[in-house]
Amino acid sequence: MITFIVSLLALIFGYIFYSRIIDKIAGSDPLRKTPAYKLQDGVDYVPLPWWRIFLIQFLNIAGLGPIFGAIAGAMWGPVVLVWIVLGNIFAGAVHDFFSGVLSIKHNGLSITEIIGIYLGKGTKQVMRAFTVLLMVMVGAVFILGPAKILAGITPDSLSMTFWIWAVFFYYLLATLMPIDKIIGKIYPVFGFCILFMAIGLILALFIKGADIPELVPGNFYNQHNQPGKFPVFPMLFITVACGAISGFHATQSPLMARCITNEKYSRRVFYGAMVSEGVVALIWAVIGMSFYGGIRELNEIMDAHQGNAAYLVNEISVSLLGKTGAVLALLGVVAAPITSGDTAFRSARLIVADILHFRQGPIRNRLVISLPLFAIGYLLTRIDFGIIWRYFAWSNQTLGMVVLWTISVYLAQQKKFFWITLLPAVFMTAVTTTYIMVAPEGFALSKSLSNSIGLITAAGAFGFFLNYIGKIRKPKIL
Repeated sequence: MITFIVSLLALIFGYIFYSRIIDKIAGSDPLRKTPAYKLQDGVDYVPLPWWRIFLIQFLNIAGLGPIFGAIAGAMWGPVVLVWIVLGNIFAGAVHDFFSGVLSIKHNGLSITEIIGIYLGKGTKQVMRAFTVLLMVMVGAVFILGPAKILAGITPDSLSMTFWIWAVFFYYLLATLMPIDKIIGKIYPVFGFCILFMAIGLILALFIKGADIPELVPGNFYNQHNQPGKFPVFPMLFITVACGAISGFHATQSPLMARCITNEKYSRRVFYGAMVSEGVVALIWAVIGMSFYGGIRELNEIMDAHQGNAAYLVNEISVSLLGKTGAVLALLGVVAAPITSGDTAFRSARLIVADILHFRQGPIRNRLVISLPLFAIGYLLTRIDFGIIWRYFAWSNQTLGMVVLWTISVYLAQQKKFFWITLLPAVFMTAVTTTYIMVAPEGFALSKSLSNSIGLITAAGAFGFFLNYIGKIRKPKIL
């Protein structure tokens, strides 16, 4: 319990103190007019109260990530808590904050366009295609999971195919409607419920007197039941994204950057929502390690259910919170991913609209972009869920890495303290490169060779950046 309390306090203090430093470096201006007012269109650019934006942002970035990812991460043991805390404070929350701030500074532009401004046109073109595909992939992933669960708890006449189409229909409505209608009204409620669920579960676990593993030298090792196949580096850092750092969040921050009414709210909305997600991930990681009696037992349960964390979420919630837990579990594994999926499609629509300079006021324009995206999403639902998820996990962290490099270039150009994002960028470069080299869905190289390639790539990127800094800071010869 001591480790959990210390980790929780670290996240809270990270928000109280480190976020203020980050905000000062960013130079938020409370007097500057935000895109919500400058470009107000009644569809995507709509002024909303900061607390509502915070809850929408939290729900958008959360989904299943801080629940399923944290449970899977708990299979490695207490070392997962270190990644959640340090990754959240120094990488993920900074990544989310600046992706929102830069979007505000650039009139609500999507993250792909911001990447192009700072990393060049070539990178922009690649990231446009990469990010749109990632968004559609997120939508497909977050259709399959809920549809499978709903098909299992409803009459046989309501098949999985029926629920896939039902979720798609909802996605279409939520993607096309003005943001202050469906999303602005019900998402804050769902966001609050996810927070309430996590807090209720950890309190019930404490009352139950569960034995929570402590982060002591004797526990600081890879406790996964297949340590050779799943080394901490890079597997843990890809598995636990939401709660630590997730590139998907950079696509969601611009949605809220178009609604925020004052730059002074950026810290509490973007950094604050990520820290809140870190708290949820921390809670679920601790529950995962202790509910079944230990980490070895968790590994056995996960193996017995082919890694299906939804089964564990349902069993844990019902056991600890009774009927209330059953409702919250259903919310967590059905409503939360659906709400993240529809904002993924909404983000994809806005990215394509930015690329084509296509005004999104007329609903016809929104349909022209949305329908092809949904068609691609539906085709992806016909592919094995496990395959999509593995590629999504790597793609997600790769986008996060690119965004960190983008922010680093921005800070360097502005002659600001760029080390706050440079070091996380270098680390995530090593993680994503090593993973795609060693993973079965990648090049399937040996662990030692993959580690070497990852470290060399990260070192090369670091050196290239320092050389770039030297050039832009070199005095001009008259």
